[in-house]
Amino acid sequence: MADVAPETTPGATIYTIENFRQYAPRTALEMVNRIPGFSIQGDNDGSRGFGQASGNVLINHQRVSGKSNGATDSLDRIAATSVVRIELVDASAFEIPGLSGQVVNVVTSGDTGISGTWRWSARFRDNLPPYYNDLNLTLSGGGGDLSWTFEAESSPERGASNGPEFVTDGQGSLIERREEDFTYIAEIMSVAGSIGWTPPSGAIANLNAKAQVFQPDYKEAGKLFRTQGVEGRRLYTGAEDEVFVEVGGDYEFGLGPGRLKAIGLVRREDSPIIDRVLVGNLDGGRASEDVFRKDIQEGEYILRTEYALGAGSGADWQIALEGAFNYLEQDSSLFVSQDGGPLERQELPRANSRVEEQRGEISITHGRPLARGLTGQVSLGAEMSELSQSGDASNVRTFTRPKGFASLTWQARPTLRLVSRLEREVGQLDFYDFVSSVNLNSGNGQTGNPEIVPDQKWKLSVKTEKNFGAWGAGTIEVFYEDIEDIVDRVPIGSGDGPGNLDSAWQVGAEWDATLKLAPIGLSGAELTYEGNYYDSELTDPLTGELRPINDSSKYWMMLQLRHDVPATDWAWSVGFERWERNPYYRLAETGQEGARPGFAFAYIEHKDLWGMTGQAMIGNIANQNDTFRRQIYGTNRLGNVVRIEDRARDFGPIMTFTLEGIF
Repeated sequence: MADVAPETTPGATIYTIENFRQYAPRTALEMVNRIPGFSIQGDNDGSRGFGQASGNVLINHQRVSGKSNGATDSLDRIAATSVVRIELVDASAFEIPGLSGQVVNVVTSGDTGISGTWRWSARFRDNLPPYYNDLNLTLSGGGGDLSWTFEAESSPERGASNGPEFVTDGQGSLIERREEDFTYIAEIMSVAGSIGWTPPSGAIANLNAKAQVFQPDYKEAGKLFRTQGVEGRRLYTGAEDEVFVEVGGDYEFGLGPGRLKAIGLVRREDSPIIDRVLVGNLDGGRASEDVFRKDIQEGEYILRTEYALGAGSGADWQIALEGAFNYLEQDSSLFVSQDGGPLERQELPRANSRVEEQRGEISITHGRPLARGLTGQVSLGAEMSELSQSGDASNVRTFTRPKGFASLTWQARPTLRLVSRLEREVGQLDFYDFVSSVNLNSGNGQTGNPEIVPDQKWKLSVKTEKNFGAWGAGTIEVFYEDIEDIVDRVPIGSGDGPGNLDSAWQVGAEWDATLKLAPIGLSGAELTYEGNYYDSELTDPLTGELRPINDSSKYWMMLQLRHDVPATDWAWSVGFERWERNPYYRLAETGQEGARPGFAFAYIEHKDLWGMTGQAMIGNIANQNDTFRRQIYGTNRLGNVVRIEDRARDFGPIMTFTLEGIF
């Protein structure tokens, strides 16, 4: 990233590598993750386009012009030895419209030569071959007007679980017992990098890019023990070969009394997918085969310009224009074979289609101090979009949506900050909702809906940021959302799929806290607690009853104790994670995932293993089981339950060994 002047941002809390020495950090990301009470909010948060600043991380006073290749990835490419300081400061100090609350500004050294980091991991678990190819290499350097970073990564993923599933009828009588074994093996390889240019003219330019290959393979083998009939077998396999490329950049320079910034992004993705299910009896009867193929191509193009003008006394103005073009094109086919016969193509309406959106946005934003310790921002804007679909479904629609926000930041005390925000948001569209698809493993699918429009909502939030000094720090945010045109599950013809409902509401709380235990005599020990909780309500379009948002998160929590043993290079940690989701609702079924009792882990770490950091971790020491229960109805959920599928799968302990270093 670009070189910067050494001046410290006024009002900032400063962290240097000495503040994190007990953790032996290798990258800027590891340093930022250790700031008490601070959680990284990436720029790729699901919002439409770039919009205004949504992340809370700056690198050398600049936003990162990327989405999939955003702040987190950029921090991971910066060696800890290149970090001059990390500033934790109120967003108003940077006069970047849209930023609010605590922001981290990572200041790096411009003339450091070449430095780098590396990381290697191996993992072992039940029912799967181990992997040894989890590798990460980063390089960074700079001199004069130029700085650069590079990263190459291989990050395999593995998953496995097995256990019984019981199928009963509506009265609870056993129909079938299944012994199922599921495995997931994925190879993910990527390269990424960035270049920064800061000539003496005062201009600032950045270019970043990322390319990734994602190759997952799924397999579920089942033995079917029927109460009546012959024993059977079932095999599901799925594979994908995704290629993803993203290039983003920005250029900023002085123009008149202010500064003009142009931001651009291009993203392309191609994903061929094939799923297959084979079912048959051991005696050779009732043989069937289903095959679903689809090739998905996606693209996103964004161009944004921002003109920022300082008005003196800490006030600022910004006028922004943004244009975007997004598309998804799906080519798919379904084939079915019965009783050993040939595969025959099936009719699948709205499964071969292209969806496009052209969107324009304009906004004006003003921020200024209102009183001592009190700052405010107001933004007014509008979005114009055209949605079109061709192929199996044809439709063209245009929309105009108002959007904007008003926020207040109050530094009530040196250690206490309150941030309130009222915002009118336009939701991001999921183009997969417009096209039909089939889920062979679940035996269901969705009907595409060409009439979907983006949801809109009013969101009111209040965030409290508290520094407890030697005891640590914590942040908690509570919010309320009033949602219009929410996308949920609705009946479509004889089936169902995504569709808009008139209204819904959601409330929630999100928190992140670090408690230092040195004041009670446990030097080097700390307890971190992260989590969220949500509640929501809407009217079910089929039954008319009130229920939560379809398949929405209910809560998630992570509790971790870490102890860096004083006067040694040793550290140890234990942690526990748990989550729960609300049920999903379809036309003729409901279902709910679960994980009990939760995921517990422990590790030991040595921070100077011949100059490296070594860690040995064991996961799932509480023996979490993944559960799933599905109720299937006769005609629809207005009728009676005719079948229940209930399963619990054990995935056993997980051992991971990691080495990392810096050069």
